[in-house]
Amino acid sequence: MSSVIWTLVIGGLAGWIAGKLMKGSGYGILIDILLGIVGGWLGGLLFGLIGIGAHNIIGELAVSIVGAVVLIWLIHAIKRS
Repeated sequence: MSSVIWTLVIGGLAGWIAGKLMKGSGYGILIDILLGIVGGWLGGLLFGLIGIGAHNIIGELAVSIVGAVVLIWLIHAIKRS
């Protein structure tokens, strides 16, 4: 149960930070959390492909932020086309 809560906390923080970096303001707390969680999965996948793993909370947050930024960038690219 605590890992689910921890995932939501890390995901929410990562989504909020990514929203600030990419757009200037987030999509709202629920969407930011969702983007952070999905971004964490995406970041873990991308970093795993190049052989880099996150082994602590700072690493997990960084990977989640990068993944969320990539996800937001993809969303913006799709919306423009």
